[in-house]
Amino acid sequence: MSSLSVPSLRLPLRPSPLPRRASATGSSIALTPSPRAALLLKPLASRAPASYHQPPLLLHQRRRHGPPVVAATATSKPVLKDPKKFQEWDSLTAKFAGAANVPFLLLQLPQIVLNARNLLAGNKTALFAVPWLGMLTGLLGNLSLLSYFAKKKETEAVIVQTLGVISTYAVLVQLAMAESMPVPQFVATSVIVAAGLLLNFLNYFGWLPGTLWLLWEDFITVGGLAVLPQVMWSTFVPFIPNSLLPGIISGLLAVAAVAMARMGKLSEGGVKFVGSLSGWTATLLFMWMPVAQMWTNYLNPSNIKGLSAFSMLLAMLGNGLMIPRAVFIRDLMWFTGSAWASVLQGWGNLACMYCFDSISGEFFFATTAGLLLWLGFTFWRDTIAHGNSSPLTSLKELVFGK
Repeated sequence: MSSLSVPSLRLPLRPSPLPRRASATGSSIALTPSPRAALLLKPLASRAPASYHQPPLLLHQRRRHGPPVVAATATSKPVLKDPKKFQEWDSLTAKFAGAANVPFLLLQLPQIVLNARNLLAGNKTALFAVPWLGMLTGLLGNLSLLSYFAKKKETEAVIVQTLGVISTYAVLVQLAMAESMPVPQFVATSVIVAAGLLLNFLNYFGWLPGTLWLLWEDFITVGGLAVLPQVMWSTFVPFIPNSLLPGIISGLLAVAAVAMARMGKLSEGGVKFVGSLSGWTATLLFMWMPVAQMWTNYLNPSNIKGLSAFSMLLAMLGNGLMIPRAVFIRDLMWFTGSAWASVLQGWGNLACMYCFDSISGEFFFATTAGLLLWLGFTFWRDTIAHGNSSPLTSLKELVFGK
């Protein structure tokens, strides 16, 4: 019995030379093939027109990711990745991201209910304790991330950010009713929220002209770059002079960068960098919020008594549930923001509360163990789904790309 042979790589056969006929002078003349024969002799790869390409819109319309293509070489055996495990992890990470809506809604609803009770009781002064500028900063961050995920067609993340915009705007409406937020700023915010939700909705379904979407992206890029340095500066105002210069300078630089990108004055890499600024500035805004909170805790340790351990736990859960999806699609920006918020905003504040005896050691160490187990589970399952040799490979692909 003969053994099974390993299939070898076969190259396409070269077409045989065309027949030649002898001329009257004794020299040979090549016969010219007919158009039909020439078409048959032409390789398949060269029959398609040179301008053929797959429309990029179709790439964005694919809801789920297919299993990665594995290249086989002549010297190594091809690694067969299980498409079923890949698709299962794809579906599971999407469900995790969608489940993040629950802790985020529970995080915002108590504030909305409390504000409503104070308004009904006529106690408008109680709402002045809620800083409208901080809420507005969070709202702009939600809008920027909504645009980022709408462009990537990540449905679950789009829902999370949309609910974030709506819930934060509901609080701003209550602050405006209590006259805590000035009317002109509230009107401008309302216009931006309405326009942002409408434009993102139209773009998600492919109903928005590209020119309008570029204008919206430029607006959130300039707005994000103007707000971020100002918020960072304002955090340390007791120790540095109060000034609007950081926001003005960064805003002007953002306008110049966007204008140069649109006029073609930047390289391809520069244009791509400017296009990614809106998403990164929104992520950095959310990343700065726990830093500001921990700085406040450091300056005024007595304020720690007023923090809610349940709220910090919800923040850790909501951001932690989005980490697997960010790892799966290899989105470094999403992973950075979610992991930072889960570790610093959630676990970090819980660590501060534990150090100042605001929570029990059992509660703190249980949440610490839960977070570590969740991160380990995420990279373990992702390693299996992508067929990698170790979780470090998945982390390397996330940071540096494949």
